[in-house]
Amino acid sequence: MDYEIMVNGNVKIGQFAPDFEAETTQGPIKLTDYRGKWIVLFSHPGDFTPVCTTEIIGLAKANTYFENLNTKLIGLSVDSNPSHLAWLNDIYEKTGTLIPFPIIADRNGEIARKYGMISNDVSKTETVRNVFIIDDKGVVRLILIYPMQVGRSIAEIIRAIEALQTSDNCKASTPLNWTPGNPVIQSSPKTFDELQKRQEQIREDRNGMAWYLSFKDASSCEAKEKSC
Repeated sequence: MDYEIMVNGNVKIGQFAPDFEAETTQGPIKLTDYRGKWIVLFSHPGDFTPVCTTEIIGLAKANTYFENLNTKLIGLSVDSNPSHLAWLNDIYEKTGTLIPFPIIADRNGEIARKYGMISNDVSKTETVRNVFIIDDKGVVRLILIYPMQVGRSIAEIIRAIEALQTSDNCKASTPLNWTPGNPVIQSSPKTFDELQKRQEQIREDRNGMAWYLSFKDASSCEAKEKSC
């Protein structure tokens, strides 16, 4: 365990996500149970609250999109498991929506503090709206933090996962406002010879501005990945 994470709950991009065991609405889980899948670990301030209810319903409806990206949703708050169950049952009775992912009952706040989900300047007990995107190797790849008053954008979370997975497959970067199907940015040349070849490619293909900013079709990477 990284000492900074243990003391300050300061989880950073590029670090392995701290493992945990937890009681959830779907029984006990360990984070490592999901190795091989991408994970969206998200916190909500409390059960039976309006913004959280819209988010939980929205995530449930979008769950198929996450599954298609080999991604598992895991929720968390410091409420008890009976409270979680009562809330999910109320959502089902009022809307007909079943929640297909586990919600952690982090009663003592151990996991929340390990991940830095509690902002003491906002609340000593309630979590703010954190999102940790963890890849299939267990590495934290992206962190989003929203205040209690602002609901998250599910579309952006999905877009971010698609961008991360595409950049991994293509060994490339994604530009501003990238969405699936659009070109990705090629890795910059490492030698002068590569630079000259890149400039020639740009002149021929008209696929960039300069040797340090040129694009390629992401679908060619995906096709190569499937054939391997």
